[in-house]
Amino acid sequence: MHPEQIQYALTNVLLLWMLTAPHEFAHAWVATRLGDDTPRRDGRVTLNPLAHVDWIGTALLPFVTSLTGGGFLGWGRPVSTNPAKLRGGLNGLALVALAGPVSNIVMAVLLAAAAIATIRAAPGLSGFLQRGVLLSIYLALFNLLPVPPLDGSKLLLAARIPIVLYRELARAGFLVLVVLMVATSLGRYLSLLSVLTADAIFRALAFVL
Repeated sequence: MHPEQIQYALTNVLLLWMLTAPHEFAHAWVATRLGDDTPRRDGRVTLNPLAHVDWIGTALLPFVTSLTGGGFLGWGRPVSTNPAKLRGGLNGLALVALAGPVSNIVMAVLLAAAAIATIRAAPGLSGFLQRGVLLSIYLALFNLLPVPPLDGSKLLLAARIPIVLYRELARAGFLVLVVLMVATSLGRYLSLLSVLTADAIFRALAFVL
């Protein structure tokens, strides 16, 4: 194993920590705005990364999957919500779920703008920020997969799939994700789509800026 591979994996974990905080904060903030005080009582309406870390999903798995080169598997500690308290019920839950991936796209645009602004004065920092753009887009796409505990699975609930079916899927969700990322080309397809989306963002910002 080359030192470059270890450095790459560690950088991915660091970036994931940075990007997890606004992602989970977005879930908590939207849920609170929709009337559910559960995230506030759990201390999740904060940008402090330590409040949102899941040590397996935010440290161990992203490090290991980054080393394999077959994709990137990682997530933060899920924000608990109570659909009964949310305005709109399960439809409100869908809005809460979408808030995370949307925050990743917003972060990607902000990081891309910062990368463009620092490319001459601090090329090393610019390169780090560009990596952040790619990972942020990747996280948005990854989290939209309809597999528990990812955000996309909440859209299944909003689509009113039988709760019994959802619970069975949730039991196998972790294993399903590992198999998808390790044994299929899904991770590579998500990476390719992330690169194409990042390129479109940089082109648009270069035109505007």
